[in-house]
Amino acid sequence: MSKLVFRLRNVPIDEAQDIRELLENNDIAYFETSAGNWGISLPAIWIHDSARFEFTRQLIDEYQIERTERLRREYEVSKASGEAKTLWQSFKGNPLRFIAFSVVIAVILTIYMQVFVFF
Repeated sequence: MSKLVFRLRNVPIDEAQDIRELLENNDIAYFETSAGNWGISLPAIWIHDSARFEFTRQLIDEYQIERTERLRREYEVSKASGEAKTLWQSFKGNPLRFIAFSVVIAVILTIYMQVFVFF
């Protein structure tokens, strides 16, 4: 019986491709489901052999730990070299958009806080 091993919703394309390669390199038969025409179905990777589920999950978990550590190292390097985008750089890049989002956030927070102040 098929078993769900990896959900693809909001997953970067490179990570999804890495998972596919990981499964192929370990001779694990899999198939994918898409989100469908309206985007409401479950995009995911499934394996055919449920007996290999624990092994497959272990491979994926190890990959995700390694990926997290690698991306953190890359971020630290870019932060140390000054390449990481800061709040000030975001403001300088598009000040109108930054101000518009800030105003929207302030309005939402004000409305939200009104509930607690007056009730």
